[in-house]
Amino acid sequence: MNSPLIWIAVAGGGAIGALARYGVARFAASVWGTGFPWATFIVNLAGSFLMGALMVWFLAREPMAPVLRAFLTVGLLGAFTTFSTFSLDTVTLFEQKAYVAAGLYVAGSVVLSIAGLVLGASMMRALT
Repeated sequence: MNSPLIWIAVAGGGAIGALARYGVARFAASVWGTGFPWATFIVNLAGSFLMGALMVWFLAREPMAPVLRAFLTVGLLGAFTTFSTFSLDTVTLFEQKAYVAAGLYVAGSVVLSIAGLVLGASMMRALT
Protein backbone atom coordinates (compact mmCIF):
# COMPACT_ATOMS: atom_id res chain seq x y z
CA MET A 1 0.00 0.00 0.00
CA ASN A 2 1.44 3.30 -1.05
CA SER A 3 -1.21 5.75 0.07
CA PRO A 4 -0.44 9.23 1.38
CA LEU A 5 -1.82 8.08 4.73
CA ILE A 6 1.04 5.59 5.12
CA TRP A 7 3.57 8.38 4.51
CA ILE A 8 1.84 10.59 7.06
CA ALA A 9 1.76 7.73 9.58
CA VAL A 10 5.49 7.09 9.14
CA ALA A 11 6.29 10.80 9.48
CA GLY A 12 4.13 11.17 12.59
CA GLY A 13 5.56 8.07 14.21
CA GLY A 14 9.05 9.20 13.25
CA ALA A 15 8.57 12.57 14.92
CA ILE A 16 7.38 10.93 18.13
CA GLY A 17 10.16 8.34 18.03
CA ALA A 18 12.83 11.00 17.50
CA LEU A 19 11.49 13.04 20.40
CA ALA A 20 11.42 9.94 22.61
CA ARG A 21 15.02 9.13 21.68
CA TYR A 22 16.08 12.69 22.48
CA GLY A 23 14.24 12.47 25.81
CA VAL A 24 16.03 9.24 26.71
CA ALA A 25 19.36 10.83 25.75
CA ARG A 26 18.73 13.87 27.98
CA PHE A 27 17.55 11.70 30.85
CA ALA A 28 20.46 9.26 30.62
CA ALA A 29 23.02 12.07 30.46
CA SER A 30 21.53 13.77 33.51
CA VAL A 31 21.42 10.55 35.55
CA TRP A 32 24.53 8.64 34.45
CA GLY A 33 26.64 11.22 32.61
CA THR A 34 28.15 10.86 29.19
CA GLY A 35 31.09 8.53 29.87
CA PHE A 36 29.20 5.55 28.37
CA PRO A 37 26.59 5.65 25.59
CA TRP A 38 23.73 4.79 27.95
CA ALA A 39 21.05 6.40 25.81
CA THR A 40 21.94 4.37 22.72
CA PHE A 41 22.19 1.22 24.82
CA ILE A 42 18.78 1.84 26.39
CA VAL A 43 16.97 2.68 23.15
CA ASN A 44 18.49 -0.30 21.36
CA LEU A 45 17.32 -2.70 24.07
CA ALA A 46 13.90 -1.08 24.50
CA GLY A 47 13.33 -0.74 20.76
CA SER A 48 14.23 -4.36 20.09
CA PHE A 49 11.96 -5.52 22.92
CA LEU A 50 9.08 -3.41 21.59
CA MET A 51 9.63 -4.56 18.00
CA GLY A 52 9.45 -8.19 19.11
CA ALA A 53 6.31 -7.59 21.13
CA LEU A 54 4.66 -5.66 18.28
CA MET A 55 5.48 -8.27 15.66
CA VAL A 56 3.85 -11.03 17.72
CA TRP A 57 0.88 -8.78 18.43
CA PHE A 58 0.52 -7.93 14.73
CA LEU A 59 0.76 -11.57 13.64
CA ALA A 60 -1.93 -12.55 16.15
CA ARG A 61 -4.25 -9.91 14.70
CA GLU A 62 -3.66 -10.27 10.95
CA PRO A 63 -4.72 -8.57 8.89
CA MET A 64 -3.40 -5.57 10.79
CA ALA A 65 -4.10 -2.08 9.56
CA PRO A 66 -1.06 -1.16 7.42
CA VAL A 67 -1.22 2.44 8.61
CA LEU A 68 -0.93 1.43 12.27
CA ARG A 69 1.84 -1.04 11.51
CA ALA A 70 3.81 1.60 9.56
CA PHE A 71 3.24 4.21 12.27
CA LEU A 72 4.53 1.96 15.06
CA THR A 73 7.34 0.03 13.35
CA VAL A 74 8.81 2.16 10.56
CA GLY A 75 7.91 5.51 12.09
CA LEU A 76 8.00 5.31 15.88
CA LEU A 77 10.53 2.52 16.42
CA GLY A 78 12.46 3.38 13.26
CA ALA A 79 13.19 6.86 14.59
CA PHE A 80 13.61 5.67 18.17
CA THR A 81 16.20 3.10 17.13
CA THR A 82 17.10 1.40 13.86
CA PHE A 83 18.60 -1.38 15.93
CA SER A 84 15.11 -2.78 16.47
CA THR A 85 14.75 -3.31 12.72
CA PHE A 86 18.23 -4.83 12.57
CA SER A 87 17.22 -7.22 15.37
CA LEU A 88 13.98 -8.15 13.60
CA ASP A 89 15.79 -8.77 10.30
CA THR A 90 18.35 -10.99 12.06
CA VAL A 91 15.71 -13.05 13.88
CA THR A 92 13.70 -13.38 10.66
CA LEU A 93 16.75 -14.82 8.90
CA PHE A 94 17.30 -17.25 11.79
CA GLU A 95 13.64 -18.31 11.72
CA GLN A 96 14.02 -18.96 7.99
CA LYS A 97 17.04 -21.12 8.89
CA ALA A 98 19.27 -18.84 6.84
CA TYR A 99 22.02 -19.06 9.45
CA VAL A 100 24.91 -18.12 7.19
CA ALA A 101 23.02 -15.12 5.84
CA ALA A 102 22.12 -14.07 9.39
CA GLY A 103 25.73 -14.34 10.53
CA LEU A 104 26.99 -12.41 7.52
CA TYR A 105 24.29 -9.80 8.04
CA VAL A 106 25.21 -9.28 11.69
CA ALA A 107 28.96 -9.27 11.17
CA GLY A 108 28.78 -7.26 7.97
CA SER A 109 26.40 -4.68 9.43
CA VAL A 110 28.53 -4.07 12.48
CA VAL A 111 31.96 -4.14 10.84
CA LEU A 112 31.01 -2.29 7.65
CA SER A 113 28.97 0.34 9.50
CA ILE A 114 31.92 1.13 11.75
CA ALA A 115 34.24 1.11 8.74
CA GLY A 116 31.86 3.43 6.89
CA LEU A 117 31.85 5.87 9.80
CA VAL A 118 35.64 5.85 9.98
CA LEU A 119 35.93 6.30 6.21
CA GLY A 120 33.39 9.14 6.12
CA ALA A 121 35.07 10.90 9.03
CA SER A 122 38.53 10.46 7.45
CA MET A 123 37.36 11.83 4.13
CA MET A 124 35.73 14.83 5.74
CA ARG A 125 38.85 15.52 7.86
CA ALA A 126 40.91 15.46 4.65
CA LEU A 127 38.57 17.97 3.03
CA THR A 128 38.48 20.41 5.95
